[in-house]
Amino acid sequence: MTPSRAELHEHLVRTAIAGDVATSRENNLDHYRSLALRDPHYTFGLTFEAEWTFHDILDLMARRAGVTADPDHQEGQDVIDPARTIDAVEEMGDRIAKVLRRAAPRVVVATGHPTGLLAVHLALARFAADRGAVLLTPAEGWTYTGWPGRRRRVRYLNGVAMLEERGSFVHSHDPDPMRAMLAEERPDFVIADHGWAGAAGEAGIETVGFADSNDPALFLGEAEGKIAVTVPLDDNVLPRYYGPLTAYLLDRVNRSL
Repeated sequence: MTPSRAELHEHLVRTAIAGDVATSRENNLDHYRSLALRDPHYTFGLTFEAEWTFHDILDLMARRAGVTADPDHQEGQDVIDPARTIDAVEEMGDRIAKVLRRAAPRVVVATGHPTGLLAVHLALARFAADRGAVLLTPAEGWTYTGWPGRRRRVRYLNGVAMLEERGSFVHSHDPDPMRAMLAEERPDFVIADHGWAGAAGEAGIETVGFADSNDPALFLGEAEGKIAVTVPLDDNVLPRYYGPLTAYLLDRVNRSL
C-alpha cells in the first residue's frame, strides 16, 4: 500500500532512512573536507565551477539534506530532514513521469549500493520498462581496475547495472563504469547513485539520484545544474525498509503520468 506523506515521514524516521541516521557527524564532516580538496573518491566523476569550500559544502548540505548547520558540532549524531527527503522524492517522481511520457525513452538504471538501494532501483527499472521505456545495458562485461586496486566488471540484474568482483556485487563510488557505458550507448535519462550518477550528470545526461549525507557530490552537482534531482537518505539500511519510500515514489510517478 502507498503511504501518505505523514506515514512515510514516520516510517523514514523509525527506520533511520532519515531523521537520526547511522552516518556519524565525524564521517559527514570528513567527507565534506575531502570533497573540498577535490579527492576523486568523493567527486563521483563531477567537476564544479564554484570553489566549494568546506563551509560552502556544509551550508549546502544543511539546506538540501538537513544536516546540522553548526560547524562547531564536530562529533556524535547528525540528521537528515525527512521532509526534505520526501520533497526530493516527489520531485524525482515528477521528473521520471515526464520522461516516461515520451515515446520509448532510453533509460539506464545503476547503483553502487547493492546491499541497500538495489531494492529501489530494481522496482524503478521494472516500472519504467512496463511503461514503455527501453532499458539499456551497455558495456556489459566491461572490466577495469577500480578503487582500491581490484578488478571489477559491469553486470546487470533485471536491467540494473552494478559492479561485480569475484562473484559478488560490490559497493562503489567509481565513475569509470558509467563512462564506459556512455561511450558505447548514450541514454536519454539515468536513475542512479554514487559515481554512476555523477558521471552521467557530468556528461550532460538528465540524471536523478539518491545520496547519503556523507556523499555531498551529487548535491553540489544539483546546485550547479548537472544533476536534476538528488534525494537525501541513508543509502544502506535494510533493503525492505525502502519499500514504503519506493511505493510513494512510484505512486507519484503514476499520478504525474
